[in-house]
Amino acid sequence: MVAENLTKYFGSTKAIDSVSFTIKKGEIVGFLGPNGAGKSTTLRILCGLLRAHSGNAYIAGTSVALSPNLTKKHIGYMPENNPLIDELRVDEYLYFRARMKMITKANRRKEVDEAMELCDLTRTAKKKIIRTLSKGYRQRVGIADCLLGKPDIIIMDEPTIGLDPHQIIAIRQLIDSLRGKMTVVLSSHILPEIEASCDRVIIINRGHIVAQGSSKELREIFATQNQFKLTLTSHPEELCAKLQELDPSIKIIDERACMEQPWSVFTIETANKALSGQHFIQLLRDPKYELKEVQALPLTLEDIFLTATKQSWRDSSF
Repeated sequence: MVAENLTKYFGSTKAIDSVSFTIKKGEIVGFLGPNGAGKSTTLRILCGLLRAHSGNAYIAGTSVALSPNLTKKHIGYMPENNPLIDELRVDEYLYFRARMKMITKANRRKEVDEAMELCDLTRTAKKKIIRTLSKGYRQRVGIADCLLGKPDIIIMDEPTIGLDPHQIIAIRQLIDSLRGKMTVVLSSHILPEIEASCDRVIIINRGHIVAQGSSKELREIFATQNQFKLTLTSHPEELCAKLQELDPSIKIIDERACMEQPWSVFTIETANKALSGQHFIQLLRDPKYELKEVQALPLTLEDIFLTATKQSWRDSSF
């Protein structure tokens, strides 16, 4: 899947501007951005549901603009609102969708049964009327619909929106079960789920791609400061001076008292990426500090997302 300088206007508003990325076969990729950033617009262009004003999108080497019906056969798409026919049973709806996707009568039952089994619908919801289903099971039906026709690519726009934590875990496990079988693109606001499930992340803001890469690659790009958590007896003023003996860039950015007195937890920040927990253990070996724990605090996807989108707002000239 390739997006090449995609630009789309709605009236005079530029929804996306020169959006480019490549997603490899078999990857699970998270597509992130604030509300109105251009996520859904980009995904709908890739699915052949919208035409870009300029640029190109390719699915399996075929132009989406020139051959939309051909490229749609490679894609299973679940939009954010996941439209279903509430009056039908789950199996009836999926048979209907299989017919719409031109799956042959000989293969229809097999494909529907396989999709229901993979989405854990066979035992629990096969004969249930769709309007009686919980939000989590409605999402499962939408994913089962995506799987019909055995597409190479699954695109899901906010598949976990409105779900409780147990339902989110179930959907994540379902997505993980697709790993290696097909390419999966997920748009979501739930950053820990994206980090847990995805091989790579693409971040869009105000219609521009502002960051893309694996979690490790993005941490290397955005980690301008290293953070550590130190648990020890409280000597804040003396501690700060002592830490700066190790490196002048070190500063204490947070201090919290522990439930277990007299311990306090200090969060410190340093621009020196060479420092490790062992350096602090050696520095604070004086018994008066009673150092209990040193913990490195890795940069989270949420930290990266906030930094990337904040930078794009600050740096943009549009």
